[in-house]
Amino acid sequence: MTATKQNLIQFRNGGTMSSFCLEVSGDFACFTRPEMKVERVSYDVITPSAARSIFEAILWKPAIRWEVRRIEVLEPIRWISVRRNEVSATASVRNAQTAMNAGRGNLALYVEDDRQQRAGLFLRDVAYRLHADLVLVGDDALKNPTKYREMFQRRAEKGQCVNQPYLGCREFSARFQLADASASAKLPIAETRDLGWMLYDMDFAAADDPKPQFFRAQLQSGVIDLSSAQVMG
Repeated sequence: MTATKQNLIQFRNGGTMSSFCLEVSGDFACFTRPEMKVERVSYDVITPSAARSIFEAILWKPAIRWEVRRIEVLEPIRWISVRRNEVSATASVRNAQTAMNAGRGNLALYVEDDRQQRAGLFLRDVAYRLHADLVLVGDDALKNPTKYREMFQRRAEKGQCVNQPYLGCREFSARFQLADASASAKLPIAETRDLGWMLYDMDFAAADDPKPQFFRAQLQSGVIDLSSAQVMG
């Protein structure tokens, strides 16, 4: 293993957790504020849950969990207003279950009947450096910690993923690369301000009724430090 790779893996807690860093970028992004019910308005920066989903798109197993610790904003926060067509309806779970039981049924959605044009306030030309811990929680991962760490590193280095990572909305795909935070030359933006309350993640303790969790996001010299974030339900 090269020195660079060794720097990417920091063993903690007796080998049950490792840290990785990804640099992600994209032409557009929309991390939708939940309080906006009609038209999409993005948070100023990527949310921790959206960052977590990028790591999970590269590697996720029931035996592991990703915890985002730090977000660095590498490009100035820019906005763009876009008007686009959306489908207002979603497929009915009940109809799908009925069709499965009956062996036949009509599950189609007709775009012409449910098309709506909505405006959105999105981000453009975004780039972030994301730091996350790979936490081993399952028996197999605890017995074979190197297997999961090397699996993620191999996938990230080759640009492999289970599904295409995206920036808030699936149509806004993300480019990503494994990064060595200690050797990266690109500095976070020189901006410090209060970003207000931001979605942290969803609490799935009650699987049938997940609850949103929020935290007060503080951008300090282009960095959001999540290690000391106070999360509220």
